Amino acid sequence: MRLASFECEGRASYGVAVEGGVREVSAALRERFASLRAVIDADALAELGADSGGREFAAGDVRFLPVITNPDKILCVGVNYRPHIKEMGRKVPEQPVVFVRFPGSLVGHDEPIVRPVVSEQFDFEGELAIVIGRRARHVSRESALDYVAGYCCFMDGSIRDWQRHTPQFTPGKNFHQSGAMGPCLVTSDHIGDPSALGLTTRVNGDVMQLGQVSDLVFDIPYLIEYCSTFAELLPGDVIATGTPGGVGAARTPPVWLTAGDIVEVEIPGIGLLRSPVVDEVGREAR
Repeated sequence: MRLASFECEGRASYGVAVEGGVREVSAALRERFASLRAVIDADALAELGADSGGREFAAGDVRFLPVITNPDKILCVGVNYRPHIKEMGRKVPEQPVVFVRFPGSLVGHDEPIVRPVVSEQFDFEGELAIVIGRRARHVSRESALDYVAGYCCFMDGSIRDWQRHTPQFTPGKNFHQSGAMGPCLVTSDHIGDPSALGLTTRVNGDVMQLGQVSDLVFDIPYLIEYCSTFAELLPGDVIATGTPGGVGAARTPPVWLTAGDIVEVEIPGIGLLRSPVVDEVGREAR
């Protein structure tokens, strides 16, 4: 299944992605499960798939939200592709470099991402993200994929100068609406081996990043094993797995996102996440 979260007719909802749009779940199912995360938490994805559904909406008639609108945790993995490690002048880490993003730092498909007024160093990072399907604690890598509900595209927008204020990445990764997640969650039964997936990031139609998930230093099973060791992963939690080489900061001269740019993250079999760039408004530079 391809599942999406969206706003329609002034209310938040969710449903199945169909050709050209979405099919909302039935009112009866929405009364029982307020969000897609609630469906996953109740282990009711099969029930959602069997739901006769509500109305269909064209893509242009809804506002897409991040696939999981209310995750308990968004864990992101840095410097996890060897080409990106090399271009950034870093050493291959001995363990995953994990930082967090806040839900308010993400928007959905086709929603604007915001370049903050305090920096011109707004960079793009296309990624594959996984969504956890059931509680996971001390999970072995051998069983790790059994805990995945599905996969989606992720744009880890980065404010590079703020990211480099300290060894901790958090400030540069959490500016309001600086990243994106979507357009839909593809359930794990439709994805055999996630390491076979490829990823492309384009800016204004130009290919900037090309990567294969098989190039991860720490693969998806290991990331689940590692993260479930220091935290209990809950249904709906998100793990963004890292970005390939080709980011703007590593180019000569650097390529920074500016208002009017269009960033696209495409993973065949998963979807295409599109993010127009706008400038922050409502405050003056100090």
